Amino acid sequence: MKLLVSLPSPYGRKVRIVLAEKRIDCDLQLVDVAPEDSPVIAYNPLGKIPTLVLDDGTALYDSRVIVEFLDNVSPISRLIPEDNRERVAVRRWEALADGVSEAGALLRAETLRPKDEQSSAWIARQRGKVERGLAALAADLGEHHWCHNDRYTLADIAVGCCLGWLAFRHPSIDWRGTYRNLAKLYDRLSERPAFADTAPR
Repeated sequence: MKLLVSLPSPYGRKVRIVLAEKRIDCDLQLVDVAPEDSPVIAYNPLGKIPTLVLDDGTALYDSRVIVEFLDNVSPISRLIPEDNRERVAVRRWEALADGVSEAGALLRAETLRPKDEQSSAWIARQRGKVERGLAALAADLGEHHWCHNDRYTLADIAVGCCLGWLAFRHPSIDWRGTYRNLAKLYDRLSERPAFADTAPR
């Protein structure tokens, strides 16, 4: 298998962590999606990463599809529960964390445009999504040790990747100071080799 990925991407990091936790060997191909001739386009018509290319040439995307596939490849360290209600609960955490990351990416893209071309309304809208999403993540976590049923799951991986990316790309968003429980969760996750080895730099 081959994973087309960018190291800072929270979605790519999520897949890389799942690969590590599941002890699945996979070649990494670092790609830049900006050029029109980006190599990812040959596998993913949307030109997005991460994209996982299987040994038979089949390409899987996006990260949510990839991690579900990987969790079923090996019985080691199951990260998505089999029970329907529990599985949906974990995937709900993932959807919210991914949504916060997406809003953060849109916010970053807008603020990188020339000042006179930026939309203050668009910036406020995306910032609002990030802030509401973080508040919801913190409220749902409460005083629990892990996101779902007090055991390490894909929910924790998704939330950790979101928080790590925000700290990397949006240091002005002080989620650590505002939500101490999220900070404790991230610190706990950072002790795991899969998280430490994939921290965005």
